[in-house]
Amino acid sequence: MSLKEHLYELRYRLGLAMLVIAVGAIFGFIWFQVRLGPIPSLGDILTGPYCQPDLAPYRADITKDGRCALLQTEPFEIFLVQLQVGTAAGAVLLSPLWLYQIWAFITPGLYQKERKFARVFVGAGALLFVAGAVLAYLVVPEGLKVLLGFGSGNWTTALTGSKYINFVITMLFIFGVSFLIPLVVVMLNRAGVLSYERLAKWRRGLTMGLFVFAAVATPGTDPISMVVLALALVLLFEMAIQISRVHDKRKARLRSAEGWDQLDDNEAAPFHYVASDAEGNDPGEKAVAAEPAKRVNYDDAT
Repeated sequence: MSLKEHLYELRYRLGLAMLVIAVGAIFGFIWFQVRLGPIPSLGDILTGPYCQPDLAPYRADITKDGRCALLQTEPFEIFLVQLQVGTAAGAVLLSPLWLYQIWAFITPGLYQKERKFARVFVGAGALLFVAGAVLAYLVVPEGLKVLLGFGSGNWTTALTGSKYINFVITMLFIFGVSFLIPLVVVMLNRAGVLSYERLAKWRRGLTMGLFVFAAVATPGTDPISMVVLALALVLLFEMAIQISRVHDKRKARLRSAEGWDQLDDNEAAPFHYVASDAEGNDPGEKAVAAEPAKRVNYDDAT
């Protein structure tokens, strides 16, 4: 394809992706206040941690019938919150559709092996992000209990909708993104940038760094969120180290079987190249294995 055709293709894919996100935003905006059968509304899901019975002594239920509710202090505040949260929720739910458009644009330039690794890492990244967000949702009530418990004898709490929703969304996002750090470590090990030996040597320092990162990254000042995030990252990081150990051992066995480490400095490596197309298939050309180069005595060279 020419550059002009690539630009047209990019415009087409981006247009479809934006259309999907717009449809998701409309769906999320409606879902914010409407139950979907047994699934509670998006608003009920987000206010669930704040409205738990354990937090009743710490909050002020300002509605006439005493129900748990958030406070609106500005006109159209709840409309903007509903639009923001609905757009984010719709984009997440329909992410396979708009991510496919991006994938369809870049995949023609990838080899089959590169596509395989991309699918694996994207799938693992999605699962890790969801796991981090779920953990954050479970931690939010305990963090709120600690934060709202300070000065409870002289203070009463009525959180505004925008600040509370921003707090919850930030927690979900930070936990989700943080869970991707071990995946980055595995990717760097696969690329040969980080070895298991180096990771094992840095284990103590990296563990301390993860606790510092958790203390800085968590939006709340409660120790529960920080400790839970730090322990989860340490566990995932240790799993990444063990995966790197298995990969490096397998790579070392392959090098030993091929005889790479026993080669002389003047001896060519036993490298065999077979041409393939973008799909990873043999294009039908006769593959010729490169013969090892003969040893050259540079003292006799003229």
